Amino acid sequence: MLNLHLRRWIILLALIAAFVILIAQESFWGNVLSSLFPDESEVLYPRAGLSTLVWEHIQLVIISSGLTILIGLPLGIWVTRESGKDFLPLVTDLTSFGQTFPPIAVLALAVPVMGFGREPTILALFLYGLLPVVRNTIAGLQHVPRDTLDAAYGMGMSRLQALFLIEFPLALPVIITGIRISVIINIGTATVGALFGAGGLGSPIVAGMSAQRNSAFILEGAVPAAILAILADQLFATIESMFAYSPSKQYQP
Repeated sequence: MLNLHLRRWIILLALIAAFVILIAQESFWGNVLSSLFPDESEVLYPRAGLSTLVWEHIQLVIISSGLTILIGLPLGIWVTRESGKDFLPLVTDLTSFGQTFPPIAVLALAVPVMGFGREPTILALFLYGLLPVVRNTIAGLQHVPRDTLDAAYGMGMSRLQALFLIEFPLALPVIITGIRISVIINIGTATVGALFGAGGLGSPIVAGMSAQRNSAFILEGAVPAAILAILADQLFATIESMFAYSPSKQYQP
């Protein structure tokens, strides 16, 4: 089993390294896009290099997903405790509303207050990615076997000790699945932020869909974003595979 996990990590790290090298090869992208779109006079987005766009995109996802985990995880834990269980329906409804509300609408409302740039985009991504983290945290903790908890309490553990030593480790695979879904959602949704000056891989997509109607620009942004989502999915899948327990009820988009 250890060798299997090690092989998965080696393969994943090799793929990430290959992606980093590929992104840095501007000439390669130029040749490929030129062959696919020979009628286009310009095939590479001129305002920023691809590696810069990818890094801007990753920053948006890391910051927004970090905030989502920082707030969503404690929130999900709290509503499964005695002190917060009365707020469970309210928290579920609010986080569900956050994902049903279009990110573009959040951005449009936030820009007059926060201005153009990364801040409104991060806010929209934070709200949009909150539901999977909160829902899976709740599901994972609620499906920890009751007899396991009773045995922990019988051994003299406090509720806080049981949470961190028993409940959280058993619920972790489901929690990781929620984080995995949230991050992947944010990678795709972050492209919308380019409409409001956030940069990232949405910039060439927006430029390609504007008056220029340049399909090469669109592909330059869309392909790396898709590869980034696949790599992130495999990263969390590899982490998730290291844990055996997986309750059946978990959030699925």
